[in-house]
Amino acid sequence: MNSFVRRTAHKTLVVQLQAGGTDRCPVLAHLGYDAADPFAVTAVFSHDGRVLARWRLDREMLTEGLSGPVGVGDVRLSPVSTGVWEELRMEFYGEARSDGGRQHAVVFAWAPAMASFLRETREVVPPGQEEVSVDDFLASVIAGG
Repeated sequence: MNSFVRRTAHKTLVVQLQAGGTDRCPVLAHLGYDAADPFAVTAVFSHDGRVLARWRLDREMLTEGLSGPVGVGDVRLSPVSTGVWEELRMEFYGEARSDGGRQHAVVFAWAPAMASFLRETREVVPPGQEEVSVDDFLASVIAGG
């Protein structure tokens, strides 16, 4: 009998970053999912061994973003089709700049690879079976505030 219970999922993808009106350039997206934080996917974007950004993304929002536009705040997702190439467009808005604008970057991920990773997360914790310890949540809120 196999008593091993998978608690995490990880995938590294080559994605395309577009920021500040520049052309797309390839960067790595290190995606992580942990059953201890069942609603979130962590995305760490890096290039040449340097971390460019780290975001905690809502797993359900990522899933919905593969089929239609979602998000109105700092993260906005939508599917993009360029013929045979299906992508997930992820827009990230950062801190305000001194000129009143906001930092802004767009990341394009190959949609089938993202869908595959999200399927893996659903094997770890199926939708609707997410559990969060209220005591742990309160402790983290108190520690952060």
